Amino acid sequence: MRIRLRGDIEKLKKRVAALAALVEERFRMAMRALEVNDPWMAEQVIAGDLVIDHEEVDVEEECLKILALHQPVADDLRFIVSVLKMNNDLERIGDLAVNIAQHARFIASGDDRIAVPFEYFTMAQKAQDMLKKSLDSLVNVDVNLAYQVCAADDEVDKMKYAMQARFAEEIKKNRNNIDSSINLFLISRHLERIADHATNIAEDVIYMIAGRIHRHTRHGADDSV
Repeated sequence: MRIRLRGDIEKLKKRVAALAALVEERFRMAMRALEVNDPWMAEQVIAGDLVIDHEEVDVEEECLKILALHQPVADDLRFIVSVLKMNNDLERIGDLAVNIAQHARFIASGDDRIAVPFEYFTMAQKAQDMLKKSLDSLVNVDVNLAYQVCAADDEVDKMKYAMQARFAEEIKKNRNNIDSSINLFLISRHLERIADHATNIAEDVIYMIAGRIHRHTRHGADDSV
């Protein structure tokens, strides 16, 4: 029974890793579509959302099957519980990548083209790094890496607030491209939420490794989407 449990857990790890890689790719594609004004690339991200949804369901079913068949305890149980939670975060990041792609498509297709500030891609890179580190902390069972992700969340929050203040001023000064400006404003919110979900994953890794619940230690988190 123990050998079968180990085999099922290894299989689950591979499925989660595959889902994570897919989510990371769609996030990068969404930001690339914004960067190069490519509505076709944005459409690919949007069209691929169902694949992520199906993978999320499959991972959840795999977790529930392991719980029912093996009734794991201790470290194995914490791993399954953590995967169940981070599986939902990965699916939500996929949804947010779709939201970004939809905004990118609108901006690329609109008549009032607007230059995307460099800070957007700096913020996106920060969120991508957080996501990668959170997933690496899971694969490598590295609690220190998970703590690094949690520490970086406040920086992304500050970047979002700075960009939103900037666009509030831009909208007051220039009403000609207000629709594109609003779409950029919303993208900054989605990027901040992706960073939040990456932090959630890191917190689940901390729980998995150390048995310590790290939630609610962050202050002033914005849970809007």
